[in-house]
Amino acid sequence: MEKNYGEKSGGKGGGDRGDRGDRGDGEEKRGGRGFARRKVCRFCADKKIIVDFKDQSTLKYFVTERGKIIPRRISGNCSKHQRAIAKAVKQARGLALIPYLVLAA
Repeated sequence: MEKNYGEKSGGKGGGDRGDRGDRGDGEEKRGGRGFARRKVCRFCADKKIIVDFKDQSTLKYFVTERGKIIPRRISGNCSKHQRAIAKAVKQARGLALIPYLVLAA
């Protein structure tokens, strides 16, 4: 009774493992870090939009539900505009236009 596990012989677990490029047969990728689309600074892309502490509708995209400023790596802003957003959020907080902190209910 002879067992044949593939063309290669010897070593631990040698043998043909099949096509490595075909993993999952089109299933959705789970876990790991996929290749996400590069985020673009919305202020650099559209020159008409400006960072203004009085514009709460623009600032709400860069503040979490808890009131924290969203980091640059997540929001996709360039460093110049991220600094301007941080300054505008802090200025709006000081004038009570947006809250410093939202407590859980």
